[in-house]
Amino acid sequence: MSRFRKPSTVAGLLAAIALLLAVAAGAAALTGGPSQTVSIAVDTAPAPGQFAAQAVLTPPRIAPDFTLRDSLGRTVSLSQFRGHAVILTFIYAHCPDVCPLIVAKLHQALAELGPRAREVQLIGVSVDPSGDTPTVVNAFLAAHAVTGHFEYLIGSRSQLAQVWRKYAVAVLPRPGTSVVGHAAVLYGITAAGTELTVYSASNFQPQMIVHDVPLLAAR
Repeated sequence: MSRFRKPSTVAGLLAAIALLLAVAAGAAALTGGPSQTVSIAVDTAPAPGQFAAQAVLTPPRIAPDFTLRDSLGRTVSLSQFRGHAVILTFIYAHCPDVCPLIVAKLHQALAELGPRAREVQLIGVSVDPSGDTPTVVNAFLAAHAVTGHFEYLIGSRSQLAQVWRKYAVAVLPRPGTSVVGHAAVLYGITAAGTELTVYSASNFQPQMIVHDVPLLAAR
C-alpha cells in the first residue's frame, strides 16, 4: 500500500506550515476576499475521501485565470482546462535543484496514474522570463520526458509577473547568476476551477498527486 510521507522532522513540518500559511494569506490579500484557513495534514496517509496534500484551502477560491504562450507559441489559458484537474507550479529551466525534482515527480505521478492521467493537466509558469526561451524550454521538457504532457508557459516579465501576483509567488532573481529564488509550491485546482490543495515542492511525493487527482477531477 502506498504511503504519503509528510515532513519527517519538526523543523521540516514547521517550514512546510510557514510556507503554506504564507501562500494562503497572500492569496487572500491579493483577492481582497475573506481570509482563508489552511487544514494541514500530519498523518502518514489520508483517510478515505480526504486529500493527501499538505494543505487544503478553506474556503477554496476560484483560481485566477491567466493567458500566456507555451514554448510552441500556442496561446494557453488556465480556464480552457475546466473539466480537468490541474496541477499548477512555478519553475525555470536553469534551476539547479528543486524545479527538475518537481517535474520528475510529476512525470512519475503521470506514469502511476495510468489511464487516469487524462483527468489532469500539468502546468508550469516560468519565473525566469529571460532564461526560459522556447528553445531552452523545449529542451527541458524533452530531457524530462514530459513533452506533450506538461504545458510550460513563458512570456515577458510583465506578463509573467501578473500571474506571480495572482498566486502570491515571490520571484527574486540573484544578480550576476542564473539562479532565481522563488516560492516552490504546487496548487491543485479542481475541474470546476477552484484552487483547493497546496503542496510544498520540497516535501510532496508523486503518490500524493496520484491520490488527489481523482478527487480534484470530481469537484
